[in-house]
Amino acid sequence: MNRKLIFAATLTLGLYQMGFAQQPTATQKTPEIVKPTDNPQNPNEKYFEIAKNLDIFATLFKEVNTFYVDDVNPSEIMEQGIYSMLSNLDPYTVYYPEDKIEDYRTLTTGQYGGIGATVGTRNGKTTIIMPFDGYAAQKAGLQIGDEITQIDGVNIVGKPYAEVSQIMKGQADTEVSFTIKRFGVAEPLQFKLKREKIKIDNVTYWGMVTEDIGMIKLTDFTSNASKEVKDALLSLKEKGAKKIILDLRDNPGGLLSEAINISNIFVPKGVEIVSTKGKVKEWNKKYTALNTPVDEQIPLAVLTSSTSASAAEIVAGVIQDYDRGVLIGQNSYGKGLVQATRSLSYNAKLKVTVAKYYIPSGRCIQAIDYSHRNGDGSVGKIADSLRVAFKTKNSGRLVYDGGGVKPDIETPKDRYAPITKSLEQKGLLFDYATEYKVKHKTLADAKTFQLTDAEYEEFIKWLSNKDYDYTTKVEKNIAELEKTAKEERNYDDIKQQIESLKAKLSHNKENDLRKFKDEIKELLEKEITSRYYFQKGLIEATFDDDPEIQEAVKVLNDSAKMNKILVGK
Repeated sequence: MNRKLIFAATLTLGLYQMGFAQQPTATQKTPEIVKPTDNPQNPNEKYFEIAKNLDIFATLFKEVNTFYVDDVNPSEIMEQGIYSMLSNLDPYTVYYPEDKIEDYRTLTTGQYGGIGATVGTRNGKTTIIMPFDGYAAQKAGLQIGDEITQIDGVNIVGKPYAEVSQIMKGQADTEVSFTIKRFGVAEPLQFKLKREKIKIDNVTYWGMVTEDIGMIKLTDFTSNASKEVKDALLSLKEKGAKKIILDLRDNPGGLLSEAINISNIFVPKGVEIVSTKGKVKEWNKKYTALNTPVDEQIPLAVLTSSTSASAAEIVAGVIQDYDRGVLIGQNSYGKGLVQATRSLSYNAKLKVTVAKYYIPSGRCIQAIDYSHRNGDGSVGKIADSLRVAFKTKNSGRLVYDGGGVKPDIETPKDRYAPITKSLEQKGLLFDYATEYKVKHKTLADAKTFQLTDAEYEEFIKWLSNKDYDYTTKVEKNIAELEKTAKEERNYDDIKQQIESLKAKLSHNKENDLRKFKDEIKELLEKEITSRYYFQKGLIEATFDDDPEIQEAVKVLNDSAKMNKILVGK
């Protein structure tokens, strides 16, 4: 008998146990594998290659562990090998070892044991960013801007955030103590909290933008997302909402089932929502709307951004494909892949890409080449010649595949000046809002609050001794011109003109603070309102100047324009 086949047969049982082949049982059919047409491979040959390489890997690992000059941590080196292997696939196939299984549970369920607050690093300090309404952190009196210096008596100053996060989380009903430095308070403050089972809401805001326009902000697709959206919609209708804004901006996606059910809230029962196609035929499925919709007539505007991904793109795409509402914002992320979770040995998990999904028009929104993306990970510019045209179900409008969902009304993404970005990145807007709260005990309603001109001048004065700088695009271009001129040895010929340009265009901080006053004030007001009204204030403060919300209000109040978009003429 062929030596390769003997080796493959010897390892067949091991392969079954490891999940490379599936043993059929009385109640389970063996999933049918779609063989690649361009390079068919005998299953025994494939199993032999797997077994051979596993044997090589195990032997190599043993030799390194035995003979390498320094001590080797078996878990670390093996995890590095696994991560490296998966990095050659797509970015969404992820390994979760047992010690990171809590991260996996948080990702899929939105639940974890903790104090109920977003904590992050600001200027190297571990800081409370946002307490969640009704949870331990808020009830105990922790505030935005509080610096955490100790947890359970352990000094965390200078520790990486990942380590601090692990210390902070724990089983529900266990106690944890914090030492806090707070602006305006001389002595450190002590807090003792009881950890709770935290369930992060998928709908982080719902409320009225105008007298008859309601808004639902959906930030995730963990379990119960569809129920939260349904409840929010019904509540808004009771408050008088005749039109709805569904905000999916920066939503990373989540459970496919929740995307289907949320789409079903707005589209008729029985229509196709999404289909999936994979290598294993059990993933070739078509999903339809199973429930009676809550409202398939209410005018709808859906907001998207370049980081709206996966399940968020399914919902946006379904709304567009059925001409059910108008999409406003930026081209979405471009993730048309479906992941399933597989259990591994020793309580580890593998989240693996098993299929691509297709929305009702037949298009797949997966980026044609997800290895080349923008800085934020979103899909880059794709030539129209590489994209295939499809038609929406009702009006026959042209829509395209291969690069996310393109909104019907596009708004610019990056509209802030360099000085505004610098103030935000340096945490100066955050710090000033924290100090403002100490000096002003109450604040007007978040929707109407505005800094006075005198207060803005106080902010400029406060910045006078702060460290921040920035480079404008023009300054960068001049620097590049200067560099090129020197490389080509003609700098001396144009040196005078370059120096003159530098002098004329060199930015002046105080001038820029006044020139870009409107946008700086916009972000500063947003930060300040969050100190008093938390997440709700953070969102409501943007109603008067958020370009996507303003555009949504405009189109929802102009039925002729909305109908023209949806009809495609």
